[in-house]
Amino acid sequence: MNRTEGTPLAAIASAVRRERTRRELSLGELARRAGIAKSTLSQLEAGAGNPSVETLWAIAVVLDVPFSRLVDPPARAVRVVRAGEGVVIPSEHSPFTGTLLAACPPGARRDLHVITAEPGPARAAHAHIPGTTEHMVVTAGRWLAGPEGEEVELGLGDYACFPGDRPHAYQALEPGTAAVLVMEYV
Repeated sequence: MNRTEGTPLAAIASAVRRERTRRELSLGELARRAGIAKSTLSQLEAGAGNPSVETLWAIAVVLDVPFSRLVDPPARAVRVVRAGEGVVIPSEHSPFTGTLLAACPPGARRDLHVITAEPGPARAAHAHIPGTTEHMVVTAGRWLAGPEGEEVELGLGDYACFPGDRPHAYQALEPGTAAVLVMEYV
C-alpha cells in the first residue's frame, strides 16, 4: 500500500489528476498555464511534496473548478470538522493558512473555509473564477482584507463581502487572527 493512500495529500493528488484528465490537459500544459514547474505538478499528482495554497489556486483557476474540488475529502452523511483539524494549506509568501471546512454539493455554489494568519506580509490572492464573491466573518483578531486598493480593516465579529474574481489580499493586523470565509460561485 502507498504510504500516502487515504491521506489528505492523496485525495488532493487524485483530484488534481482527475480534473486535469477531464480537461484533457497534459501535465506539462497544466503546469505551463498555472505558472508552476512541471516537476512540482508531477510530485503533487504522485502524492508527494507539500503544495501551497497559491499552487492549488493556480491549478484550480486553470482547470476552471472551485478550489474545494481539489482539496475536499469525500463526503460522509454527517461531517464534523473539529477546531484544529482539517487539511491546513499554507501560503508560500506570508504567514497565512487556509482550511477547507465544507464544499458545495453538486449544483450548489459555495465553499466554506477557516483562514488564519499572523502579522506579516499580506497574502495576495489572484482573481478566482468569474463570478466569485467572498464573504468573510472575523472570528479572532483584526484583518485588513478585500480587493486591491479597496482593502478594509475588520475586527472581531465584522463581516465583509467582496468580489473574489479580482485580485485581493488578506493581512493579519494582530497575532492569532482568524475568520470564516465563504466562497460563492455563480
